Amino acid sequence: MLLLAFASVVVVVLLVLLQLTRLGFLIRTTIPDRPRRRMFIASVSFLITFLGVRILVHRIVGHQGHFQWVVVRGLHIHHLVWGILILLLVGYGWLLDLGRSHSPTSIFFSRLMAVSYGVGAALTLDEFALWLNLDPDAYWSSAGRESIDAMILFGGILAVGAWGAPFFRGIKALWDKRMLFERRLGTPIGRVKLPRRRRFRRSRPRIDR
Repeated sequence: MLLLAFASVVVVVLLVLLQLTRLGFLIRTTIPDRPRRRMFIASVSFLITFLGVRILVHRIVGHQGHFQWVVVRGLHIHHLVWGILILLLVGYGWLLDLGRSHSPTSIFFSRLMAVSYGVGAALTLDEFALWLNLDPDAYWSSAGRESIDAMILFGGILAVGAWGAPFFRGIKALWDKRMLFERRLGTPIGRVKLPRRRRFRRSRPRIDR
């Protein structure tokens, strides 16, 4: 249940960041909604989940710590099963038109659907080698895993960069404003305004006619 617990933590943490932090406010104000903001949120959750699952799986295989596979009555339940279930729930939520209006509840469900979609896609695609070859050993075949890992990671990074470009520009603008503010108020000398020299206009001599 470790991988499922990790996926749940990713969902909760991302929802808290989106709902209650300045980072979430910056995302909402810099990335237009439908579909760009949803795509960006899903891409971030996908990338975080994929990297976390890769680390946990390597620790389980290497017998590091107390991590173990999920086994029910001697049957190993792969994490792509949890990913498929999450994707089915997200699809069912879209069929119910959850997250389509502008009410606070609907906005929350919209973000929940986007985050859950990224998590479910990561759990499912992480075991892509088992889709066509049901042999569990195919999961670790170097012939397919390295190319698939590189493709998914590169695709996730590309998606974050493409859909989140306005967000990154907003961060850069905030950083530039902060640096400019610190330059202006960095030293006491910079706060003092020096008096300007007054210019006196020379009066022309009057000529009596």
